[in-house]
Amino acid sequence: MSQVKIFGRRRVLEPVRQELSDVVQSCLVDAFGLPDDKRFQRFVMLEDVDFIHPSDRSERYTIVEISCFEGRSADAKKKLISLLYERCDRKLELAPGDLEITISETPRANWGIRGKPGDELTLSYDVNT
Repeated sequence: MSQVKIFGRRRVLEPVRQELSDVVQSCLVDAFGLPDDKRFQRFVMLEDVDFIHPSDRSERYTIVEISCFEGRSADAKKKLISLLYERCDRKLELAPGDLEITISETPRANWGIRGKPGDELTLSYDVNT
C-alpha cells in the first residue's frame, strides 16, 4: 500500500499531471511490486506565493512524498528513488535538482483500509521486498 502526494506549482503540474502520475506509478510497480491498478495519488497544486523553496531550485521544483507500509528493504527504496529520478528526467525533463522525494513508512496496524486495520488485510502483493 502506498499513498503519494505530489506538490508543485499549479502552472507547472497541470500540463503534466497525467504523465507524472503514470511515471510515479510505473516506478512504484517496478520498485515495490505494487499492482498497476493500486494508484493512490493526490496532486497539491500551489500558487507561486504558496510554494516557498531555496533559490537554487527552478520554477519546476516538485516534491513527491510517498507514505507506505513498512517492510521494504533499503534496496527497494533506493531503486524507487533512482527510477523516479531517471524517468522524471527522461520523460518529463524534470532535472534531478528540481525533484525531491521522501518515503515515510508506517506499521500496517496504523492504517485503516476498507474497514479494517492494515495488518488484517490480505494483500495481493508483498511489502517485504
